[in-house]
Amino acid sequence: MSNDDLKAILEMDDESRYDYFIGMVGEEREVWILVNDDEQFLKLHSEDQDAVEYLPLWPLEAFAQEYAKGETDLKPRGIPLPQFLNRWLPGLSKDGISVGVFPGADDSVWIIEAEELEQDLRDELAQF
Repeated sequence: MSNDDLKAILEMDDESRYDYFIGMVGEEREVWILVNDDEQFLKLHSEDQDAVEYLPLWPLEAFAQEYAKGETDLKPRGIPLPQFLNRWLPGLSKDGISVGVFPGADDSVWIIEAEELEQDLRDELAQF
């Protein structure tokens, strides 16, 4: 993917990036997170008054890598989709952690509950 393509996708609005994420994960069968040197995954907090804790996700390694640019202790880690659907999403739901799907160039992000993301991904997979 060229830098121009990467930049154009990162500049899409939240909803368009969410749709891109669902389609790309359906094709690639993998999601991407960022982990630190201790293998702990990155969690963020929304800046609104509710301060929701969420796990940021990306559809491709290149996007996670771009987000982590300048952060020396963060690196992309791929999670196979079956493992993400069957272990990660239920665990996030149990722990009360939401999902931040595909943060954009302006740090805007589509925050969704784990159960909703699971349903959207399973609906996408049913089309293949």
